[in-house]
Amino acid sequence: MGHKWLKGIAGVVILGAAGFFTFAPGMVENGQNSVVAHDPWPVSPEAAALHARLVIGDWHSDALLWDRDLTKRSPRGHVDLPRLREGNVAVQVFTTVTKSPKGQNYDHNDTDAADNITPLVIAELRPPKTWFDLTERALDQAARLNATAERAPDQLRVIRTKSDLADLLAARAGGAQTVGGILGAEGGHALSGDLANLGRLYDAGFRLLGLTHFFDNELGGSLHGTEDNGLTPFGRQVVSDLVTRHMVIDLAHASAQMARDVLAMPGTRPIVSHTGIHGVCPVKRNYPDDLMQAIAAKGGVIGIGYWTDVTCDATPAGVAASITAAVALLGEDHVSLGSDFDGAVETDFDSSELAALTQALRDTGLSEPVIAKVMGGNMMRYLTETLPD
Repeated sequence: MGHKWLKGIAGVVILGAAGFFTFAPGMVENGQNSVVAHDPWPVSPEAAALHARLVIGDWHSDALLWDRDLTKRSPRGHVDLPRLREGNVAVQVFTTVTKSPKGQNYDHNDTDAADNITPLVIAELRPPKTWFDLTERALDQAARLNATAERAPDQLRVIRTKSDLADLLAARAGGAQTVGGILGAEGGHALSGDLANLGRLYDAGFRLLGLTHFFDNELGGSLHGTEDNGLTPFGRQVVSDLVTRHMVIDLAHASAQMARDVLAMPGTRPIVSHTGIHGVCPVKRNYPDDLMQAIAAKGGVIGIGYWTDVTCDATPAGVAASITAAVALLGEDHVSLGSDFDGAVETDFDSSELAALTQALRDTGLSEPVIAKVMGGNMMRYLTETLPD
C-alpha cells in the first residue's frame, strides 16, 4: 500500500510538473504581450491598396523569447509568420533577449539584480547549457529561427547579406509572401565579455547588436543603469568589430554618453531600433531631440515604437503622430518602424493590423512616397548599404 501511495504522489508531482512546464510560459506571455481589446480599425479601400503596395520592415520584435512555433498563428502575443504575412511585412528583425533585471524599470536598474529570463528559460525546458550562459541563450534563440527557416523556406528566409535581401525583395515583387528575418541581440551582455563570442553570433546569422538593455554591462552604460557611463575599452573593441563585420549597431537602451561615444567613432552609422520622440512623449526612454538629430546626421534611422511608454498614445493615430513628429525633426529619410512587439509591452494592434497604421499616416497628410519610406523603404535602403556582401 505504501508503494502505491508513493506511486500516486509521484504521479501527481509528474502531472503537476508537466502542467507547469506546458502552461506556465504561455500564462506569463499572456500577461506580458497583450493587445488592447478593440473593434476592427477602420481602413479605407485607398489605404488598403496603398498598404498592399508597400515594402514594410520592422526593426524590433522579441518573439523568439517566447518559444512559440512561428509558422502557426498564435492567440498569444503580437508576431508570428501568418500575422506578418497578413500585415504585409517583408522584413522583421527578431531580437534575442538574454537577461532582464527583476523590478525592471526605465530609471535605474542594478547590473547584479536577479534575472527574470533565467526562470523563463528553465520553464520553457530550453537546453541546460542556456540556463546560466547568456551567449548560449542567444545562440539557442537564433537556432530556433534558423530551424524555422529551414523547415518552412516558403514562409521565412533568414537575411545575412545584401544579396539575401535583394533576392527576398525580388521574390516578393513577384508575388511571394516569404518574410525576411534578421537576427539581432538585445544587449551586448550576450557576448559574455568575450570578443570572440561576436564571431560566434555572426556565424549563427546575427547581423544586429544592441549594445545594452536595461542594465550596465561590459560594453558600457545603459539608459536605465546606475550611471550615464559611456563606452568601456571593451565596448570600443566591440563597436569597431561591428563596423568591420558590417553589422548594425543599435543604440536603443544605450546611455546618452554611450550614444555620443559611438557617434564619435569612425565608420559608425548607428540606429535606434525602437523608441519614441521626446518632443511628443517627454520621458527618459526617449533620447533628447538633439541626440536623435546627431544619429540621423550620421546616416542612422530611428524606429518608432507602438507602445504607450514611448508614444504616450499607442493607438494607430498616436503612433502616426510620433512618426510625423520624427519626420519633421529628422527628415523623411531617417524614420522607420520599431514596434517592440512581444517585448513585454501592451499594444493597440498586432502585426496583422498594420494597415491601420498606413491609414493613420494617410490621415496625418503625409504623402504616399514619405509613407513608403517610413513603412519600410528607409530600412531597406539602410540594410542594402550596411549588410555584408
